Order: sequence, then C-alpha cells, then structure tokens
Amino acid sequence: MNAHQAVCHLCDWFRGILGDRPIPGSPPTAYVKTLRFIAFSTPLPWPRGFPTAPEQDQERGGTPPAEFERDVTELRVLMQRFAEMRGEGLTPHWRWGQMPRAMWGRYAYRHVNHHLRQFGV
Repeated sequence: MNAHQAVCHLCDWFRGILGDRPIPGSPPTAYVKTLRFIAFSTPLPWPRGFPTAPEQDQERGGTPPAEFERDVTELRVLMQRFAEMRGEGLTPHWRWGQMPRAMWGRYAYRHVNHHLRQFGV
C-alpha cells in the first residue's frame, strides 16, 4: 500500500462505518471480540499485512486513488463527520461488529495513526 492508497483505504473505512458504503460482514465471535479488545485497548503496535475487506482494499475493490489533494480533503471531511457522530448511529464494523462509543474513537485513532506511521507522518 502506498500513501495515496492508504488515504483512499481510510476514506473507504470511514464511508463504511458512516453507512455511505455497504461492506458485508458477520457478527463477531468471542475470539474476534478478544482480538478487538487487545487491538483497541492496549498500546501494542498493529502488525502490518492484517487482512482487510476487499471493499476497502485499493488493489481488490476499494476506491482507486484519483487526485491526492482531493482524496486527502475527502478524508478530512469524513473524519469530521465521524467525530460529529460521537460514536452514535455508526454501522457495525464488518469484522469487529458494534462497539461502545469510546472504542469507536480509539479504533479510529489507532487505524489512522497506523497508516500515517507507515509513511513517516
């Protein structure tokens, strides 16, 4: 994933949880809930190469990169919409399911931070 693909991936992720882009999923199992707790409640760094939904993977079905500045602006708009929702009314995540408000915020922070760190930001 390059930086532009990461921006588009994050846009697709926000569109999915905001309900703008349907992403099929299933209810999380106990194992997935345990992984979710570890991923969003500990300071452990996320591993690279963790599988993502095809609809959010820019090489398989996600939104292809277009113009970098426009895509960054779109990401900012989506992040603002997410922040304004304050964890209420979000679409359950395709892998992690529905989460408490604080976990949504932590997840968004960790997810964006994970991709920014990939490119030294």
